Amino acid sequence: MLRGLALIFSLILIAPVFAITPLDTSSEIIISVRDQKLMLVQNGGKVVTYPVSTSMFGLGDSWGRMTTPLGYFAVEEKIGDTAPVGAVFHNRRLTGEVLQPNAPGRDPVITRIIWLRGLEAQNAHAYHRCIYIHGTPQEKTIGQPASYGCIRMKSSDITALYDRVPPGALVQIIPDRLPKTVQALPVQLTQTLVAATAAPQTQADNQSRHPKVAKAPRIQPTNSGIDVSALAGPPDHLTQNQPPAQDATESQDQRRPAKKGRSLTVEQMRMAGALAAERKKLKLASGKRL
Repeated sequence: MLRGLALIFSLILIAPVFAITPLDTSSEIIISVRDQKLMLVQNGGKVVTYPVSTSMFGLGDSWGRMTTPLGYFAVEEKIGDTAPVGAVFHNRRLTGEVLQPNAPGRDPVITRIIWLRGLEAQNAHAYHRCIYIHGTPQEKTIGQPASYGCIRMKSSDITALYDRVPPGALVQIIPDRLPKTVQALPVQLTQTLVAATAAPQTQADNQSRHPKVAKAPRIQPTNSGIDVSALAGPPDHLTQNQPPAQDATESQDQRRPAKKGRSLTVEQMRMAGALAAERKKLKLASGKRL
């Protein structure tokens, strides 16, 4: 039991807390798969270009494929601020080991980590697939597809880029060449990307922001003006000898006494006969008294 609780707490501590970082469109990274290059753009102007390596397995965002996703991303986290150049990371934690460039037989994540989060449906798994821009000791492979999905850089380059890129910076991975001129993002696209970084609203938040107006209850029209079915009926012992109630939706003609020339119903004929018999008895009784 205690070992199980300890395991649960250890998983909670290891798992990253996913808090959405606001988008910062003043800085943009454009990565060209065809050129195997990365260009940093700030305030609409080109700053610097670095060689990179994308996936050796191609493009995409499917689970288990080790491919590089395309589209727009945001810098969600930066890890390794004060780590030495060549420092080895395992599960985003420093191991204490430091590697030199092109160390034989070694290919871990080193120096710095820039963790990306996808902003589109085509790259929605990027964050949980751990797609990074990171350093690699295999610098001889930089400039050609050689990674397992991430964007690899030389340690000196990733250190310089890391210091220039703020959290929330926009990242675009494209299959074509780097653009020769940098153009500002369309307003509609910028608004869409900013909306993608907004924290999701709960149902309670939506209700508090837009309270619903209470609607008046719908009243079903009836001929009598009152819905008899909504009224409580009398106790059973008071209705045992009563005739069955008439339907509340019957027409006005059915509730009025029958006029001359119209045929009487069986019930009306019985009531008329009973009344005539009562009158006759009253007449006989009054004659005997006289």
